[in-house]
Order: sequence, then C-alpha cells, then structure tokens
Amino acid sequence: MPRRLRIDFVSDISCPWCIIGLRGLEIALERLGDTVEADIHFQPFELNPAMAPEGENIVEHIGRKYGATPEQSAANRANIRERAASVGFTMAMADDARIYNSFDAHRLLQWAELEGRQAALKHALFDSYFTHGQAISNHDVLIAAVTRAGLDAAEAAAILSSDRYAAEVREAERLWQGRGIQSVPAIVIDNRYLISGGQPPESFEQALRQIAAEPAAA
Repeated sequence: MPRRLRIDFVSDISCPWCIIGLRGLEIALERLGDTVEADIHFQPFELNPAMAPEGENIVEHIGRKYGATPEQSAANRANIRERAASVGFTMAMADDARIYNSFDAHRLLQWAELEGRQAALKHALFDSYFTHGQAISNHDVLIAAVTRAGLDAAEAAAILSSDRYAAEVREAERLWQGRGIQSVPAIVIDNRYLISGGQPPESFEQALRQIAAEPAAA
C-alpha cells in the first residue's frame, strides 16, 4: 500500500526556482510510482507584495534588490534556463522580462483548489509568465490561464472584479511566514519535514523515500 503524504508547496508564480522545484518534485513522484501517494496543496507566498501592477524590468529589479550587475543577472538567468530545461520546462527570460505583482493569481489558486484544479492552474500560470512572458497581474492573462486549466472563465472574472479570496490568501501567507517560511520554494511534508529550494528530482526522490519509510505521525 502506498504511503500517503500531504505536501504543502509554498511558492510564488514569479519565482523561477519554484517551477524548477515543482517539476523536480513531480518527476520524483513519478519515479516513486506506487511507493508514495501525494496530496499536494499550493500555498501562497509573495516575493514582491508591493510591486506595482505594471511591474518592473527584471534586470533593474534584481540589481536594486540584490545588487547584481546586468552581467551577473544574465548569467543567473542562463543558469535558471538550463536547470528548467533539465526538468522539461521552457524558461524564456530575456533582458526585457518583467517582475509582476502576483496577488490576484494567488486568489485564483485559492479558488482553484476548491474546484480540484489547483495544480492545473499553477502550471498554466507558470507557463504564461515564464514561457510566454505574459503579465500575471493582467486579468486577461489570468483568465486565459484559467481557461487552459479547465476552469470557468466567467467565475474567474467575477472573482477578479471583487475581493473574494483575498482574506484567505493573506491568512495563509501569515500562517506560513509564522511557521518560519522566509524563502521559496518551501516544500513541507506532513507538517513535519521541510525541503527548501529548487532541488533536482534525485534529491526529492531520496528524501521522499526516507520519509515514506518512517512511521506515520499519530
């Protein structure tokens, strides 16, 4: 009988290492086959909660926030593209890419979980932002992602035109920050184990095998 694990995947749409980590986790779960049955819940985290709707150029943002030179920023993006490709994801981050506010995306993910389509929407949002360079603060972009994820576009538009799920997202953000999550991705398993960062599939597989072999918490 497979070991059932609850996995809380704390992440932001604007975080490239989050999709790299997610793909690493998914590949590891595929390799584990019937050993583990994962129940994944995507939890919100905003890297740039004060970001304006129009966003900011990625080179300028990284330089201002981390002190990186344009050359360092370009080298980092090349490394990210290579790591993403290794787990089957196309990362098209150019010098003119922008960082956007992701709060509305998190509100839709909160709704998508209730509809049983959260993982599909998470992937659609990552594709919109990182592969196609679209503004994830733009409601038309968000609704298009909702449609690709098999969710109702009219309901999504109604959510976006209101403040629905805003309180739930804020509460979840406070909860995970209160538990010590300060960077993402943070993968919390059965509320007992933490795996940090965009780890390769091999690291996730090893960790999950060890956890699955341990007695379940009471």
